[in-house]
Amino acid sequence: MSRILIWFVKITSILPQYIVYRKKVYYVNKKVKKYKGGALLVSNHTSIYDYPLILFTFYWKTIRTLIAKEVYNRNRILSLFLKGMGGIKVDRQSYDFTFTTKMIKWLKKKKYGLIFPESRLPYPHERGDLLEFKPSYIYLALEAGVPIIPIYTNGVYGPSKRRKLKDRARIVVGEAIDLRDLLSDERNEKENIEWINNYVKQYMIDLALTLKK
Repeated sequence: MSRILIWFVKITSILPQYIVYRKKVYYVNKKVKKYKGGALLVSNHTSIYDYPLILFTFYWKTIRTLIAKEVYNRNRILSLFLKGMGGIKVDRQSYDFTFTTKMIKWLKKKKYGLIFPESRLPYPHERGDLLEFKPSYIYLALEAGVPIIPIYTNGVYGPSKRRKLKDRARIVVGEAIDLRDLLSDERNEKENIEWINNYVKQYMIDLALTLKK
């Protein structure tokens, strides 16, 4: 990871990102902007433009994100760029879980991580709906002892024939949630994970509804 590259990208992309996103950020509780500890950002996934949007939403934070092997290894230049930006490669087809160790170590340093629990982009007929959430974010947050910060974006950005000039990216940032508070001794581990996963997904659905009001 190169902090020089990260800040070079942020500084030189201020104007381009405004043109692409014209973002409007909403907060369920603005206290989250002053949160000082480590946190795992958990966002819905609409396109490859989600990652830069979140980088500019949390401009003063250095964020490491989990990136699928297929994207990471698309070509040599992209691979080097993502590595320089702090991307952590995830190979879901193997049993290599070193990505969890890297992310947990990062979070324990009171840093921000980013994960898309849907773990893939939606197909055209799936747009507008949240896909199944993979529970890996729960294990990461619990093991690192950090809260999650749920995020929902409307995905209105990037080149599209359907996008009008007045359209803008709208993103709502939820409250920091300590998943340890959601654990119950009355449920076994599997039941706890399933319950938390459903809770977080419903929370994200509720965030989405706030953008439609």
